[in-house]
Amino acid sequence: MKTKAAIVYNFNEPVVVEEIELRPPQESELLIKIAASGICHSDYSVVKGTIAHDLPEVLGHEGAGTVVEVGPGTEGYKVGDRVMLPFVSSCGKCDRCVSGHPTLCEVHFSGKRGTLIDGSCRFHKEDQDIYQFSRLGTLSEYTVAHTNSVLPLPDGYTFEHAALLGCGVTTGFGAVTRTAKVPAGSTVAVIGCGGVGLNVIQGAKHAGASKIIAVDQVPSKLEEAKRFGATDSVNSKEVDAVEAVRNLTDGKGVDFSFEAIGLPVTIEMAYNMLGVGGNAVIIGITSGKATITIPSVLIPVWERKITGSFFGSCLPSVDMPYLLNLYRQKKLMLDELVSQYYELEDINQAFTDMETGENIRGMVLFEK
Repeated sequence: MKTKAAIVYNFNEPVVVEEIELRPPQESELLIKIAASGICHSDYSVVKGTIAHDLPEVLGHEGAGTVVEVGPGTEGYKVGDRVMLPFVSSCGKCDRCVSGHPTLCEVHFSGKRGTLIDGSCRFHKEDQDIYQFSRLGTLSEYTVAHTNSVLPLPDGYTFEHAALLGCGVTTGFGAVTRTAKVPAGSTVAVIGCGGVGLNVIQGAKHAGASKIIAVDQVPSKLEEAKRFGATDSVNSKEVDAVEAVRNLTDGKGVDFSFEAIGLPVTIEMAYNMLGVGGNAVIIGITSGKATITIPSVLIPVWERKITGSFFGSCLPSVDMPYLLNLYRQKKLMLDELVSQYYELEDINQAFTDMETGENIRGMVLFEK
C-alpha cells in the first residue's frame, strides 16, 4: 500500500514529504493508521545528524492511531483497536526488562537502528528500504509496528493525549518521579523549558517540590513554565544561571537539576548549580562525540551525582495509563502542551518554529 510520510534523505537538508510504499505487517506486527503524531526535538536531531541514524528514514516517534490490519501472532489486538505507541520497544523478557528497566530493553537496543525487530524494513521506495525512527515512523499516514511498541489506548482519551505520552510527557514526568524519585520539599532547577522540560516541571510540582526554578533563554518559554508550575524563572541569556539559582536558594544550590536540552554547556550548568548531595539528571541527548568538564572533587566531597534518564525510566504499560488518569483527575496538563498544529507538508516549518521557540509542542493531526 502507499502512505505519505516525512522522510530524511540527507542530513542538514529539508525533510521530504512524499508517497512511499509500506509493506504489510509480518509476525507480531500491526498496521496502524496514525491519527496524531507529535513533533519532537529528537526528530530534528535526526535531521541535523546529532543523533546518528542510517538514512533514508521516516521521522516520528510520538504517535497514536487505529489498528487496520493484524499480522500473525498478534493475539490481544484486532482491527479497530485504538493504540498508543511508546517510543521504546520493550520485550518484557530480557534481563533489563525483568529487572524493572524496560526502557533499557536489550531487544530495543540490539540490531540495526531503524529496522523492525526482525531486522527488516516495511517502508520502501522502489528498490530502496527506508528506515523508521525508533522502529515507529509516526510522521506517516500509516505505519507498521511490532506489538512490543504498542499499548492499548483506554476509552475516554483522544489520540492527541496518547501521542504526547509517547515521548515528551513520560520522559519529563518520569525523570522526576521514576529516575530521581524527588521527595516532597526538594528544590529543583529545570534547564530547557520545551516539551520535555515543561513536563519535568509538572513532575516536580506533582512530587511536592518546594521550589521549581525554570531556566531558559526564551521569555515565552519561561512564561509557559510558570503556567505549568515553576515558582521562579531565570533567563540564562541575561544572567549567570548558576549564580542566579544559588541566589534563589540562599546560596545553597538545588537538590535536583534536570537538563532537557542536550548540550555540554547546559549539562555542566546542571552540575554546577547543585548543592551538597545534589543530583543532576541528564535527559537531553548530545552528539556521540560531545564531552563535558566538571569539577570532580565535588563528586566525593559534596556527594554530588550525575544520573542519566532515558524515557523517564518508565514502565510504559503502567506509567502511560497512570498519566492519562492524572489528566482525567486534572492533575496533569496535556491539552495546554500543544501550541501549534501542522499539516504533514509543513514539517520543515514546524522544525523552524521549534528552534526559534515559537511552539511548545507541534503536532500533526491526520484525523481531525
